Amino acid sequence: MERRHFLRSALLGSATVMAGLSMEDARAASKLKITKIRYYAAPGYNKPLFNQARGIVEVETDGGIIGIGEGGSKDMVEQCAQMLIGEDPFRIEHLWQYVYRGMFYPPGREKLHGMGAIEMALWDIKGKALGVPVYELLGGATRDYVECYATGFRASKAKTEEERARDCIEAGLRSYRIGPTGGNGDQPFDFYDNVKKTVDFCKRIDEAVGGGGKWAIDLHTRFDMTDGLKICSALENLEPYFVEDIVRSENPAVYEEVRAKTKVPIAVGEQFGDRWDINDMIEKRWIDYTRVTLPNTGGITEFKKIAGLCETHYTGMIPHFTGPLSTAALVHVLGSSSPSRCLMELGGGEPERPAYFNEDFIHFKNGKLYLNPSPGLGVKFDPKKATFVMEVTEKTKFPHPYLKAPDGSIHNW
Repeated sequence: MERRHFLRSALLGSATVMAGLSMEDARAASKLKITKIRYYAAPGYNKPLFNQARGIVEVETDGGIIGIGEGGSKDMVEQCAQMLIGEDPFRIEHLWQYVYRGMFYPPGREKLHGMGAIEMALWDIKGKALGVPVYELLGGATRDYVECYATGFRASKAKTEEERARDCIEAGLRSYRIGPTGGNGDQPFDFYDNVKKTVDFCKRIDEAVGGGGKWAIDLHTRFDMTDGLKICSALENLEPYFVEDIVRSENPAVYEEVRAKTKVPIAVGEQFGDRWDINDMIEKRWIDYTRVTLPNTGGITEFKKIAGLCETHYTGMIPHFTGPLSTAALVHVLGSSSPSRCLMELGGGEPERPAYFNEDFIHFKNGKLYLNPSPGLGVKFDPKKATFVMEVTEKTKFPHPYLKAPDGSIHNW
């Protein structure tokens, strides 16, 4: 018992020294209980072309500390929240396992979004309670900044995509991402014609930015195997930073064949969730970059585990853009992860700064995202500027049974 007490004191002590807290304060913080979980809709945000939720989650504790997360639908967040009332928010991995295993079916990707939003808020609570940024809790900074690439570039006044791409690179971003030609749902999509047009488009962009991997392309799972590989073959000599979603994502094993037939750097994963979705693609080296992201993976902890897989198998990380708070959280995770190559996506070429968050919650300069040293995720949320949807204050009366091992760990029932 004395040894266990010493180790616990040492671990808490190292965090509290950095935070300027007393040991008594730290012990009190570790005894926090979750009392309320609220869900807000992002004002003015209508679902775009994909069903990726942008809800805001508040997790409130009996000590007055409130954590902020982002993602999930109302129904999924509500189901997860009902399992967590009264729990200790510091036990992040334990609570994740409880929610993940605590229903009959393993969580689908929509539920993982909700789990990811809540888990993000738990890390925010822990950082605020100990007075340190989340990246310090994840091991400390491993890089000075995270490079970014742009999907579109709002700051440019150019009238052509070639000029816009050039403006993007001159602004300090690492790469400019384009999509295939065509794609208006009201008009028939001629696959054969758009293969040729897409390749020609890539050549013009490559020339405009001066090559060197300063551009990338997302094929949007739009083409079948034959046409997707035609494009890849034509782009090999141009050396794009990556080619994304060459074929549809339902059958990941098809990328074994794709990998064997092209040399372009392959990026896949924005439609995936936890590590089991992407595991084979990383371990078998079918892809060069993962596109898994927050909150889709189910949270920060799960993303860190995927980052470990990437480091083991020399795979880079290019997380997909989802929302402004998720972008801020990704800087904490990537900024404290292994030195595997990484790149972050910015829609429009700059981070979104909604009015319901403090303006300085994300640090961006010259095309790069920098670590925020404020406690937690560095975010302040004004609920008056969002739309309240629901609040959970009581634990579910009908939890699914689970097994607890002698050591206290959770197992499936």
